[in-house]
Amino acid sequence: MLSRVWSSTTLGVDALPIEIETHIASGIPSYTVVGLPNGAVRESRDRIMAALANTGLPQPRGRITVNLAPADVRKEGAAFDLPIAMGLLTARTEATQRTNDLFILGELALDGTVRPVRGVLPMALRARDEGKQGVVVPAENAAEAAVVEGLDVYPVETIRDAFHLLAGDAMAPTPYRRDMRAVLAEARSYHVDMADVRGQENVKRALEVAAAGGHNVLLVGPPGSGKTMLARRLPTILPPLSMAEALETTKIHSVDGKLNGSGLIATRPFRAPHHTVSDVGLCGGGVHPMPGEISLAHNGVLFLDELPEFKRQVLEVLRQPLEEGHITISRARYSADYPARFMLVASMNPCPCGYLTDPVRECVCSPPQVQRYLSRVSGPLLDRIDLHIEVTPVPFEELNRKQDGEPSSAVRKRVVAARERQRQRYADHPRVHSNAQMTTRLVRTHGELDDAGQQLMKMAIQRLGLSARAYDRILKVSRTIADLAGDDALRPEHLSEAIQYRSLDRDWWHG
Repeated sequence: MLSRVWSSTTLGVDALPIEIETHIASGIPSYTVVGLPNGAVRESRDRIMAALANTGLPQPRGRITVNLAPADVRKEGAAFDLPIAMGLLTARTEATQRTNDLFILGELALDGTVRPVRGVLPMALRARDEGKQGVVVPAENAAEAAVVEGLDVYPVETIRDAFHLLAGDAMAPTPYRRDMRAVLAEARSYHVDMADVRGQENVKRALEVAAAGGHNVLLVGPPGSGKTMLARRLPTILPPLSMAEALETTKIHSVDGKLNGSGLIATRPFRAPHHTVSDVGLCGGGVHPMPGEISLAHNGVLFLDELPEFKRQVLEVLRQPLEEGHITISRARYSADYPARFMLVASMNPCPCGYLTDPVRECVCSPPQVQRYLSRVSGPLLDRIDLHIEVTPVPFEELNRKQDGEPSSAVRKRVVAARERQRQRYADHPRVHSNAQMTTRLVRTHGELDDAGQQLMKMAIQRLGLSARAYDRILKVSRTIADLAGDDALRPEHLSEAIQYRSLDRDWWHG
């Protein structure tokens, strides 16, 4: 007796269809799984047999061979428990009415209940692309799978529910449906707001510019000046996630098992790894390949607090993803590609003691100590950060002010309008989504300066000691400031504001 059941596995953040062939022959009882299964897949036999016995379903007898095709792809995890069990039952009972129309996923407990698994969303997307009618998933994963439109999602709580569905019984579960557009609209809310921040108007303006152009930001200031508070509110002024972006972001969190029951990531992610994070934890990989923090921050913000405290080799990992928007993890046994298009926001003290730029407290660091501290962050990494913002302590009068600041919703409207101008400008360049991603040729085309602007730029480079690498960055930021103002041409006032955002490029800066 032979049966075929369809399932899926993940490769990176995408899914690969897996055909599960089950053959039961007469002879001495045995159970063999072939097709590069790992330990968790080989151990499925004991879970499946106990689940069948405890739910009263028929147990197959004889020489059992289970093949997971394609055979040259390694199969990992317990998500194959339920499809293998369905393969055994359909081969034993010939209840094969719907085995070719569905993808089946789920881990089995010994009492027959179906436990949730990771990576359901990319598997459901692949099922739709393969022309399948629906997916059979654990009940706790139903909200995640229902994100995919045009696909029936059948939530099952026990192995018996799945068997009734394949047999076409009246007791079969019904499809689970959600209006994902309404879910996306309702879930677009944040627990923090820019109105919570007292003072720091110049920093809030700089973050608005960064959000409008997708620029990376470095906040430099003494402890307690509000760097972390401001960074955590940056996602609230970014444009809302589109449905395509929400699906792309949710796929990554689904593969990593970080959805926590929510079917859709509807707000831009904010990831803040500790400075003790390893390079694998930041970029991804490991024995069982998983996305890292930079991929979990895809379409959102990656915040690195106390930037010089991170290991240098960890920070250098960021250089390629910041340029290309994705990262490829190549190891001896696998190669995985993860998206990593994020805004980098970093913060640091101006010196080891932290009070070099504090107007009240006195710094106790010597110039060599300050230089050694700043040199922990490499020049190539700083080159990829467009805005260097000095954050100063907030005076008592601002802290004691009763009136709230401008809300995030008002700032977000201006950011969305600026992003729309950029979308129209770069319509013929599909790999450019914002001013921060402009190529050198686009900078020359859309960042052309008039005579007054050229004189201002020349003066800035000569008098402030700005480096040559700051030239293109200043033009990109100027272009964003012009977009916020609704101007097509770059004016001297746009350029002068962009110049003041390059603090660490000045020769006289010592912290």
